[in-house]
Amino acid sequence: MTRRRLINGLVHMQIQWSGTLDEVAFLARIYDLDALPSYDSRFATAAQDIAQHRLGNLDWDDDWIFQDERFGLADGDEALLAFLAEMLHPAVRLDLSEVERLRAFLNDNLIHDGYELVQVDAVSGAPIFAPRRVGSGVRGTMKNLIFAAIGPKPEIVLDDAVNNDLRIVRNEQGCLVYDRPLTAGLTWTELTDWWADREGLSGWSPRDVARGLYQRLDESLGENGAERRILRTYADRYIRLGPDIPALIPQVYLHYDPYTRQRHLTGTSPLERQRMDFLLLLPHQVRIVIECDGKQHYADDDGLASPRRYAAMMAGDRDLRLKGYEVYRFGGAELVESPATIRMLEAFFDRLAARYAE
Repeated sequence: MTRRRLINGLVHMQIQWSGTLDEVAFLARIYDLDALPSYDSRFATAAQDIAQHRLGNLDWDDDWIFQDERFGLADGDEALLAFLAEMLHPAVRLDLSEVERLRAFLNDNLIHDGYELVQVDAVSGAPIFAPRRVGSGVRGTMKNLIFAAIGPKPEIVLDDAVNNDLRIVRNEQGCLVYDRPLTAGLTWTELTDWWADREGLSGWSPRDVARGLYQRLDESLGENGAERRILRTYADRYIRLGPDIPALIPQVYLHYDPYTRQRHLTGTSPLERQRMDFLLLLPHQVRIVIECDGKQHYADDDGLASPRRYAAMMAGDRDLRLKGYEVYRFGGAELVESPATIRMLEAFFDRLAARYAE
C-alpha cells in the first residue's frame, strides 16, 4: 500500500526518482549494476539492459524500478528506504525547495510503516538524509563531545553564541574533546585515530594507541569499581569483535552548569545530571546512555532513602528519552566483582548490539 502511494505521489508531483541523473547513473550509486543480470538476452548486465530500455527504446514504464526483482524495492523495507534516501542526496537533486517538498511527501507516507527520513549530514550546505524508525534517535546535529574529565571541572564559554561554538578557557587539559565531524556514530577505530593525532602517536602501533586511550578513559572513572567493570567488559569486545564497533565513551557532559555546587542552595541545582556515565553513538543518530547507580542516586548523605533524589533521577531519564536517547541503568549491587557480573554485562551488550544490527 505504501509503495503504491509513493509511486502515485511521484507521478502526481511530476518528480523523477533519479533527479538530475539518468537512471543508470542513479542506480549505480546504490547497486553494482555490472554484477546484476540482464533480462534482455542481448546483454550481459543490468546496466546494459536498463540503458537500452530506458535511455534507448524508452519501452519500460516510468515506475519499472519498483517492480524489478533485482533491486528489492517491492518486498524489502531496507532496500526501499535506502533508495528513497538517495533520491534526496545533493548529488541527485540540487533544488533545496524540491528536496524539502519531496522529503515531506516521503515522510507523510513512510510514517504509516513507522519510518522517517532525517538529516544526518550536509555537503556544502545541502542536507544528506538517512532512514530511521519514528521516535528513535536524537534530532539535531551533535556538535560538542566533552568526556573523560579528570580533576577540576572545565570552564566553558560560548565563543560564538550564534553558532553554539564552545571554548574551554580553564582546566582543558583535564578533559577530552572530540572535535571531528560525526556522521554515522563513533567507532573505537575512529576514536583511536583521533587519539593518535591528538597525542602525536603517528609511529605507534594501533594496539599501543588503543591501550593508551583505554588507560586514559579508565583513569576518568577514579575509584568507581562498578563503572570500571562496565568499561573493562566492553573493552574486551574490541578484541573479540574488532575495533569497528561503537566506542563506549565514559563521563560525557550532557548539561553544563558553569557554577559549582557550593554556589547553589543546599539540595538545589538547575541541572541535576551534568554527566552521563557512558554514551554509545550509533548510526542514524541513535544515542545510548548507560548509567551505574550507586547509593547517591537514591539516598541522602546519611544513607537514608531519598524520594527527592529518586524522583530527580526519574525526571532526568524521562527528559532524555523524550529527546530520543535510550537509557539503561545498572544498580551498583549488580556490578560486584565476579564472573557472573561479567557474563551478565556480556549478555547485555550482545543483546544491545543485536537490536541495532544492520
